[in-house]
Amino acid sequence: MTPAGPSPVVTQASGLPRRVLAGYALGSLVAGAFGTVPGLLLLPYLTDTLGVAAGVSGLLVLLPKAWDVVVNPLAGRLSDRSGTRRPFLLVAGLLLGVLFAAIFAAPFAGGAASGGYVAIAFLTAATAYAFFQVPYVAMPAELTDGYAERTRLMTWRVAVLALAILISGALAPLVVEATGGGRIGHRWSGLFVGLLIVVGTLATFFGTRGAESRTARDAEPSLVAQLRVASANAPFRALLLCWIVQAAGIGTMLAGVQFFADHVLRQDAGGTFLFAAFVGPALLVMPLWTAIGKRHGKLRSLIAASLLFATGALVLLASPALPALVVYLVVALIGAGYAGQQVFAMSMLPDCIAYDTARTGRRQAGVFTGLWTAGETLGLALGPGIYALVLQVFGYVSSATGEAAAQDSTARLGVLLGFTIIPAVLVGVAVLLLRGYQERIAK
Repeated sequence: MTPAGPSPVVTQASGLPRRVLAGYALGSLVAGAFGTVPGLLLLPYLTDTLGVAAGVSGLLVLLPKAWDVVVNPLAGRLSDRSGTRRPFLLVAGLLLGVLFAAIFAAPFAGGAASGGYVAIAFLTAATAYAFFQVPYVAMPAELTDGYAERTRLMTWRVAVLALAILISGALAPLVVEATGGGRIGHRWSGLFVGLLIVVGTLATFFGTRGAESRTARDAEPSLVAQLRVASANAPFRALLLCWIVQAAGIGTMLAGVQFFADHVLRQDAGGTFLFAAFVGPALLVMPLWTAIGKRHGKLRSLIAASLLFATGALVLLASPALPALVVYLVVALIGAGYAGQQVFAMSMLPDCIAYDTARTGRRQAGVFTGLWTAGETLGLALGPGIYALVLQVFGYVSSATGEAAAQDSTARLGVLLGFTIIPAVLVGVAVLLLRGYQERIAK
C-alpha cells in the first residue's frame, strides 16, 4: 500500500543563488528576536521588575500572542491575494522594530498600569509580527519547487535563526545588566532588539529582490474555503498539531531560563551561559542534521531530534546535584535536538504546501503558513503561561525591585519542574501526533 503524504518532488527545480539563500535566511533575525526575547525577558520583567503577580504575568504574556491565532490566517489570506509578499515584510518588519522597543518603555510608575501597558504594546507588536512572519514563511514554497532545495533553504534559514536566537537571547539580558538593570536596563535592551529586527527586515527585503517566484493558480475564493482545504490536508494537519505542542514545550523551557539560572544554578550570568549552550552547538550540527535527513527522511529525523530534546530535559531534573559544566553540556544536547526540530519541521511545511498545490492547482501558501504561524505563536505563548502557572502554584514571590526575591524550597522546586519535566512531556507527546503524517521519498 502506498502511504499518503506530500510528494517530495513537484517538478524539477534549479538551485537557488546564494544571494537569495542568504537574503531569505536573514529574515530569521526578525523571527529569532521576536520569538525569543519576549519569552525570555517578559515574564521575569513583569514579576521581578514591575512587581506583577506570576499568574497575572502569565496571562499578560499569553493573551496578546493568542490574539495572533485570529490575525495570522487573515495575514495569510491578504498576502495570498496581493500577489507579492515582500512589501508585507518591509512594512510590518519596520513597524515591529519600533513596537518592540515600546514594549519595554515602561512609561508608568505603578505596577498595574505598567502591566496593562505591556499587554497593549505586546498585542500591537504581535499583530505586526503576524504580517511579517506569515508571508515570510510562505515564500519557500514559491521560491523553489524542489524537495531537496527546500531542505537546503531551510538549513540556511535555521542556521541564521540559531544565530539570531544566540545574539538576541544571550545579549539582551547582558544589555539589561550593563545599562543598570531594572526599568532603564530593559529600555536599552528593547532598543537593541528593535534595531536587530530592523536590520533583519531590510536584509531579507533587499536580499530576495528579483528572485523568481513559482506560483500556482489563484487561491480558493474565500477564507472559509481555504481553511476547509487546509484541514483536509492530512499531512499538514498532523504536522501542525505536533508543532503547536512542541512549541509549547520549547516556550515553557524558554520562559524558565532566567528563573532556572537565578534559583537552581544560582549564577549571575547563568541565563546568558544557558543560552550560549543551547544555541551555540546548533550552528555546528546543521550539516549533520541535513545529512541525517537525506539518509533517513525528514519524518524520522524530526522524531529523533524531538526525542533528543525530551531526553535532555529529563536529565536536567538532576541539575541541583550536578556541576554547572555538566548542566551546560546537557543543555547543549537539548539545543542540538531543537536545531533538528526546526530544520525538519520547517522543511516539511513547504512539502505539505507543494502537495496541496499539486493536488488542487491553487496558490494558497499564505493560508497554510498563516495557520502554521498562528499555531506556533499559540504554542510559544502557552509556554510562558504554563510556566507562570507552575510558579503561582508553587508559591513564587514577585518583586518590584528589579532583582529576584529569595524563594523557599517549594518555589525553587516549581522553577525546576517547569524547566525540565513539563517541556520533556510536551515535546515527547507531540511525537505521537505525527502518526497522521506519512512521507514518500523519491529517489
